[in-house]
Amino acid sequence: MSAVGSILTNSGALQALNSIANTTSTNSNLEAQLSSGLSINSPSNNPAGYITAQGFTSQLNGITQAVSNANQGVSLLQTAQGAITQQIGVVQQLNSIAVQAANGTQTPAESQSLQNLVGQLVGQVNTIANQTQFNNISLLNGSFSGVQFQVGANEGQTMSLSIGNLAASAIGMNASTVSGTTVYGTNVKSTSAALTLAASAAKIASGGAGKFSTTGSLAVTGANGGQAKVAISKAQESAASLASAINGVSGTTGVQAQATTTITLAMGTAGTGAGYSFNIQAGKGSGGTNGSGIGTKQAINASSASQIVSQINGQSSTSGIVAALDTNGNVTLTQTSGYNINITGMSSGSMKTVGTTASTIKTGAGTASAVIQGQVQFQSSGAFSVGNAGNIGLSIKSGLTSLSSVNVSTTAGANTAINVVKYALGALNNQGGQLGAVQQALTANINNLNTTSQNLTTALGVVQDANIPAVSNQLTEAQIQAQSGVAALKSSTTLQQSYLSLLP
Repeated sequence: MSAVGSILTNSGALQALNSIANTTSTNSNLEAQLSSGLSINSPSNNPAGYITAQGFTSQLNGITQAVSNANQGVSLLQTAQGAITQQIGVVQQLNSIAVQAANGTQTPAESQSLQNLVGQLVGQVNTIANQTQFNNISLLNGSFSGVQFQVGANEGQTMSLSIGNLAASAIGMNASTVSGTTVYGTNVKSTSAALTLAASAAKIASGGAGKFSTTGSLAVTGANGGQAKVAISKAQESAASLASAINGVSGTTGVQAQATTTITLAMGTAGTGAGYSFNIQAGKGSGGTNGSGIGTKQAINASSASQIVSQINGQSSTSGIVAALDTNGNVTLTQTSGYNINITGMSSGSMKTVGTTASTIKTGAGTASAVIQGQVQFQSSGAFSVGNAGNIGLSIKSGLTSLSSVNVSTTAGANTAINVVKYALGALNNQGGQLGAVQQALTANINNLNTTSQNLTTALGVVQDANIPAVSNQLTEAQIQAQSGVAALKSSTTLQQSYLSLLP
């Protein structure tokens, strides 16, 4: 404290000035809060709060951009889905044409006209695949692969998307087929070393010769990554039973199977007097040489190939076996469901398979029996693989019959086209479904980001927004204090002036 009566040091004035300075700073800070609406206008106002507010602001800016990114992703997906929908419409037209062509009522000229139309529609599928773009980015030609969408404010908050090649040359039926028909049995010989034939029915029953080899399993891996194993029980297992097993796990693998049993036989020398004498029946191929019979075992006693055809077709409604005679006098037997065709008790005549791996049924005295095993085709809209495929003479990897290769100018080609179109539609539908799922995920992410942004904005407001009523009250107090300080400073000079009257 200064000496009493000093004219050099005015403690009261100094205190008043110090109070005025503090009050002025407070006034300035409060007025800044009122004018900006923020309690933190610089790091000096609240260093810790400033750091927290900047963190919230950075996250909010990132979220705002992430929402924009995700919305752009949705627009891209909608563009791709719209194009795929157009492709599906075109392929549906192809399906109608294939079914029409398979009817076999068209003249050759009409069939060629249908094929010309198929070519135009296939061209449309390719045009859509090659020209669909988003911001000059091609979407459906196979180049859109592993693209990343940044859908969050932080590193790693991404979604990846790939769209397959949807050109006509890249979609269709992926298939692997057991080629040829296996014949094995008693009193049967083959010209092919690849078809090792059983010497007796006992060997057949114990898992002897046949395209469907010994007991084992197939490991099927579908395009969707799903895996399943299918057991092979016996050598005489039918194509139908294997196809049924494959279809039983198609929900996991996405791979389906079709079975048929078709064989063309050339009639050998007919037996004297007896002609051709044998029994024929379809078999499921489970247990024994013939398997569990389907329909009634049919006794054939014919003097010619045409009589064999007539007698077999007379009971095809129960046996499921249909016979046809070609221009060379050969008999083609077909079991459309893929069951085995069992020939037993052949006591007269002989038959020989037509092809490079010919097998002769009944080559000597006594009777002959044969199990004719069918073909199985594994099919899927995407590429697949089959482990242990050699057990049934199947290719390990599937091959593609593309939409661009379909030809409906013949009945056989139209039949193939129906399957190819079916799987092409499946590929398009699957791709569309995947894009729809990604769009749903993006939409859900956008909704979550908007909710997060709302909550972060509230949290940021708590940290940096000014409490206007409180600030107004504090400013009023500070202004009163400032006025009081000025009054105190004015009063403090009065005493100092009175000291001057003592001077001579």
